[in-house]
Amino acid sequence: MIEQTGNYTHNASETGTAQKYASQTFITAISQAAPVTIEKYVVIASSLNHGEAELLKYSQSLLNSAVFKGIEVLENAHALKWHQVWQDCDIIIEGDTAAQQGIRFNIFQLYATYNGRDSRLNIGPKGFTGEKYGGSTYWDTEAYCLPFYMATSDITIAKNLLVYRYNQLDKAIENAKNLGFTNGAALYPMVTMNGEECHNEWEITFEEIHRNGAIAYAIYDYEKYTGDTTYCDDKGIEVLIGIARFWAQRVNFSTHKKQYVMLGVTGPNEYENNVNNNWYTSYIAVWCLRFTSDKIAHLKSNNASRWNEVSKKVNFTESELTKWSDIIDLMFFPEDKELGIFLQQDGYLDKEQILVNDLPASDRPLNQKWSWDRILRSCFIKQADVLQGLYFFEEDFDLDTHKRNFDFYEPRTVHESSLSPCVHSILAAKIGDREKSYEMYLRTSRLDLNDYNNDTEDGLHITSMAGTWLSVVKGFGGLRVHDGMLHFTPYLPGHFTALDFRVKFRKAIVSCRITQSGIYITNESNEKMIFTIYGKQHEIEANGRLETSYQS
Repeated sequence: MIEQTGNYTHNASETGTAQKYASQTFITAISQAAPVTIEKYVVIASSLNHGEAELLKYSQSLLNSAVFKGIEVLENAHALKWHQVWQDCDIIIEGDTAAQQGIRFNIFQLYATYNGRDSRLNIGPKGFTGEKYGGSTYWDTEAYCLPFYMATSDITIAKNLLVYRYNQLDKAIENAKNLGFTNGAALYPMVTMNGEECHNEWEITFEEIHRNGAIAYAIYDYEKYTGDTTYCDDKGIEVLIGIARFWAQRVNFSTHKKQYVMLGVTGPNEYENNVNNNWYTSYIAVWCLRFTSDKIAHLKSNNASRWNEVSKKVNFTESELTKWSDIIDLMFFPEDKELGIFLQQDGYLDKEQILVNDLPASDRPLNQKWSWDRILRSCFIKQADVLQGLYFFEEDFDLDTHKRNFDFYEPRTVHESSLSPCVHSILAAKIGDREKSYEMYLRTSRLDLNDYNNDTEDGLHITSMAGTWLSVVKGFGGLRVHDGMLHFTPYLPGHFTALDFRVKFRKAIVSCRITQSGIYITNESNEKMIFTIYGKQHEIEANGRLETSYQS
């Protein structure tokens, strides 16, 4: 639609198509100094939702409706929707413009990418900002994105991310079967659009199997945060059994060690591959076996008829639980007792131990400056690996264990994965390294704005942007869930004057304001809440507010 003030001539438009785009050309006579307004209406329809024969008719109807409403009505509806998004999930940082800009940029990109209304869809690592990775799904969704959507959206949004994986369970079983696994073992793909493995590098496809654990962890994380056990009983239990069966077949018993080992894997640190006994992979495998066993026991006790239905469907036998228990008890985990650290994998300390600070700036990023042979022989870590395990399973380890491992591995990590800085930021906050926590927050929040890894031209790092939110809420806000309650251990970087964030938790909405002198929590719901601040329990009445001095 072209409008011009005064007289003008509008000739018929011409349409054209070429590879990856369609065009429309308008020719019009323009009077000197007369303004011209072009209004362009675009509708998008997919064969996912409409038969191909209906697409054109549906699109035309949608287009006519849009034109009838007009730009102003559409723009107002758009603004209203975004206003509600910001009401639910905005984070306000006072005293640091760069930090504030970073988190809002990330939140905007996340909600521009995914609305969660369709369980057939997931979150591409580049969203709609670039074609790298082809819009495929990675384990990033479960590890990083799920917590963001659980806390800022309706519960159904997060649940749809879990349903997405349940709907692809048959494909995961097929993927495992193609690799020689049996009895319904499931291996979820590293990269997928429809449940089939879409990655083409063997060391990723066959070896970076820790992603299977992230699928199971998401079920645990969802249940822990929302209190909703129905998903696991209805669907998730089948996913867990498939994954547990995979782990039980993937390990083997070492007669030399008299323990189970995990050979030939690639951990989260992709600057290593085909290693033995990657600590994180082995730990999450054992955790999966234990969690699945617990969920089976829960279902047996609380819904025996449902368990009978599931056990028949998947041909489950009690002997499997016995095998899982044996693996849980006898799994080998590499560690160095003298240093008091978990070893990333067998032989890690055989590498020349050079710190990142000793690298010339001209050598970074390694994946653009070094050969892969050189990278693989180095001690340098692309992203959180052992520390990823400490982040997921922090309740299993004391603070000193966190600190020793963080102090060892952080100086060797080059953070050349977008998924890395947020984990380091959260752990640094936990152990009291506030300078490092803030440094890593800026790195994750401004990764694309500052193009830290010299790769933003390929598109933005959408899935890691959820990690930016985690860095604020879990790092600076110290938010955790234990025993069905929210727990806060907040701190602010010294130059922040205040931090505000809002989370949805079960039936409640909680607003939190942290300053250098205190914390203020508002219960925006019709039921009272019980929670802790620095280990001290507090109660807030419905629609009430609590003010307490910092660290009181």
